[in-house]
Amino acid sequence: MQDIDKMDISDWYQQHGEAILKYILLMVRDYHHAEDLTQETFFKAYNSMSSYQGKANPRTWLFRIAHNTTIDFIRKHKPIELIKEFIPSLIDRNPLPEEMVQIKECTKDLYMALGKLKRSYREVIILRKIKEFSTEETSQILNWSEGKVKTTLYRAIPALEKLYGKEVL
Repeated sequence: MQDIDKMDISDWYQQHGEAILKYILLMVRDYHHAEDLTQETFFKAYNSMSSYQGKANPRTWLFRIAHNTTIDFIRKHKPIELIKEFIPSLIDRNPLPEEMVQIKECTKDLYMALGKLKRSYREVIILRKIKEFSTEETSQILNWSEGKVKTTLYRAIPALEKLYGKEVL
């Protein structure tokens, strides 16, 4: 059974690793932290394989683990983020070269506006509109009701448009 689990995680990493890295990167806005959190996500998934019952799509299950891992990280580092908010010179708002390859110039402003949204808005936009999860899958990942997903998305899009300065999504 252990070999099958290792093969599943390896396959899932090949299939979903890059998407999870990009999701986490959008949440934490730091490439090195995103890499670490992606590895932690798959480590947790491997350790939890016995609890995976196959009811959820593996992608949804992995994104749920990634979401929880990222939120734990954000909560743990929140005091540091608060200090950065008050001392803007400490914030490196320029994406890393690796990120610049992924983020086309025309989407840089959108990326920055997304980063300024409150966390719940950013999460729902990333999952529903960027990662294209269904409402049901998003509700499973965030552990919200489907109604909350829809309502939050309904409120998040105008908030993003206000920050971005033009119509989006």
